[in-house]
Amino acid sequence: MAVFRRFLPLFLCVAVASACDQAPTGPPATMVNLATVQSGPQLQAKTLDGAIARQPRKASLYARRATFSLDAGQIAPALADIDQALALDDSPGEFYFIKARALRAQNRLEATLSAATEASKRGFSSPELNLLVGETHLAARHHQAALDHLDRALQQEPELVAALFYKGLAHAALTDTAQALDYLRASLARDPRQPEILHQLAFLSNANRRPTAAAVYATRGLRLAPTNGSLWYDYGRQHELQSRPDSALRAYTRAVALDTTLYRADYRLGLAAFKKRRYADALPHLQRALRRAPRLPGGRQMVAESFEALGRSAEAVAQYRILVAENPGNKHWTYRTWKAGERARQLRGDTVRRPSRQAIAPLPERALPTLR
Repeated sequence: MAVFRRFLPLFLCVAVASACDQAPTGPPATMVNLATVQSGPQLQAKTLDGAIARQPRKASLYARRATFSLDAGQIAPALADIDQALALDDSPGEFYFIKARALRAQNRLEATLSAATEASKRGFSSPELNLLVGETHLAARHHQAALDHLDRALQQEPELVAALFYKGLAHAALTDTAQALDYLRASLARDPRQPEILHQLAFLSNANRRPTAAAVYATRGLRLAPTNGSLWYDYGRQHELQSRPDSALRAYTRAVALDTTLYRADYRLGLAAFKKRRYADALPHLQRALRRAPRLPGGRQMVAESFEALGRSAEAVAQYRILVAENPGNKHWTYRTWKAGERARQLRGDTVRRPSRQAIAPLPERALPTLR
């Protein structure tokens, strides 16, 4: 299953049913490189140093060392070597494929696709090339293009686990849940000990309100990878969907302890604390979640109201102003900004208000939307 692990990305979410589990709009995820824990490829690359010193004009030696460096997780040396190989001989399509792999490892999506196109033009054809192009299109959210290339990879190698896995993610992003689950299950059947497949199955099951199925996948995944934060999040989410909040919070806490980038776990912890009016506890979780996903449902509002409840009016005003900017024309947030500003001035002891060019007229308060 080396091909699967080589191209496995850090996709931590797929298309979902609820707003708080939607895919982030930030930059695409980068690929996982499990080869960095192995010394074999590094040693293999070292053995070529002498050969290159003796034959510095032999392009294939640089290309081979680039491949070993890639497998060892040494991306910059690999890219330098493959560029040198291409400078000596730019005719082999395989050289461009190696360069595409290195560029993808640096998360340079357009450059990856360009190098892959050059590889194809020069006659290089393999399941791995189509897999790489398909995965790169998926990372760029070009879902149909991803499916086209993944289909080509499967035509060349029908049992290619990674292609089945990525087809599952592409169909999930297109909200075709049935197809997504079919392809993810097919990939799991061929690689039953792959935690990332189990995570995606659990995540998608939770997102579509199937917590019983999610519990099976998450539990199975945690037996294989007990320190996988994403699986702990999945495990907590199925508890929450089955009205077991204490168990859910314990799992979310574990998830964040293992991986501080899991903003969904932080969001759930912050939301639970906010509902219990534990505003000081809610704030760090919500703020960390918003740094990674600024449009989480109700997240900014809860941060602003937590600051207000803690008497930190100036900080509340800053958050309300962001809400005004994000929701132009929304008079409710304009009013809340004005009200929090008034409170901040009172706390500072201001008795005379300075006139402003655009005075904000207070509006009657209205009930806030109910948070899910």
